[in-house]
Amino acid sequence: MSTALAEPPAAPTEQQPPAGAPSRPEQAAPAEAQAPARPCSKCGAALLDGQDWCLQCGTGAPESLRARTPTWRSAAVILSTLAILVLGAAGAAYAALSKGDGKAAPAVTTVAQVPAATTPAPTTTLPPTATTPQPNIGVPTTIKPATPPKIPLATSTPKLTPPVVTPTVGAGGISPTTRKQKANPNTPVGEAPSTDALLLDTNAAATYNPYNYATTNFGDPSLAIDGDASTGWTALVEPSVAPKMAEGLVIDLNTPRKLAAVGLTTTTPGMTVQIYGADGQAPPTSITDPAWVALTPALQAKKKHARIKLGGSGSAATQAAAKQAHRFVVLWISQAPASAVGTPEAPGRVSVNELQLFPIKKK
Repeated sequence: MSTALAEPPAAPTEQQPPAGAPSRPEQAAPAEAQAPARPCSKCGAALLDGQDWCLQCGTGAPESLRARTPTWRSAAVILSTLAILVLGAAGAAYAALSKGDGKAAPAVTTVAQVPAATTPAPTTTLPPTATTPQPNIGVPTTIKPATPPKIPLATSTPKLTPPVVTPTVGAGGISPTTRKQKANPNTPVGEAPSTDALLLDTNAAATYNPYNYATTNFGDPSLAIDGDASTGWTALVEPSVAPKMAEGLVIDLNTPRKLAAVGLTTTTPGMTVQIYGADGQAPPTSITDPAWVALTPALQAKKKHARIKLGGSGSAATQAAAKQAHRFVVLWISQAPASAVGTPEAPGRVSVNELQLFPIKKK
């Protein structure tokens, strides 16, 4: 920056007039012709042309900064200063927050107050009142497990009862094994079963009704071979022809078998019966059919339990027929006992509780 001296420089020595020489007015004219100085706005000192700062007080000349064009350096300085201020403020705020979080909560001390002594009020004792006990609802109850009973040890090995096996019925419909029924025809009802009777199929028995009486006159024929002497097949005694009867119980062996005897258990003893045998695919439709052959003569079953031997005291033909094999065997009832006749209003019945067939034993 160019500055002007307050006073003009001194002229060279050779140019200065000698002392005591009168000044020449022509030499002072150029100095007076210089531009007038500007006064300082603060101290009033003279400022030469082009002088931007006062040499006495340092005040800038008027409009000294307006004439200058701003540069990028000034803008960068301002932005840098502003950024520094912002970063400083942010750092101060973070420091203040961090310092505030680290402060411990002030401890609060509670001072217990001692209550003032008071005179206890007189106690009045009231008689106890009856209260209804309330059920304890919601309280879990502990259930003790039941103690299993002690089972005494057997001193001996128990006998095992063999399971009952249903026999397999072949093409002949009868098992080759012997039937073990619950009732022995020679013993009272409920005693030990016979072990030598044929084991019959459950549907081997049927009602033989050649004269077509009403089916309601008869009971279930399977009850006569179920091994239970307390149940049995029954037949109604027709009041119009009583005591005569003409029906029976037929057994289908499915294959011809040789028989030695027939066991009969009944609750109506005294009825007249006869045993017949036949072959073929179906029993003959009439008892008078010659396909039926008599295996016993007509006889009266006087006891509740009877074992009727086939052949027996019959004729030679009867005895010969009894030695032959037969598929169908019928117990034919020709007359009811007097105790089973009944009345027309209440007709009686005869009963066959068990009917057993005994085969010829092989020697």
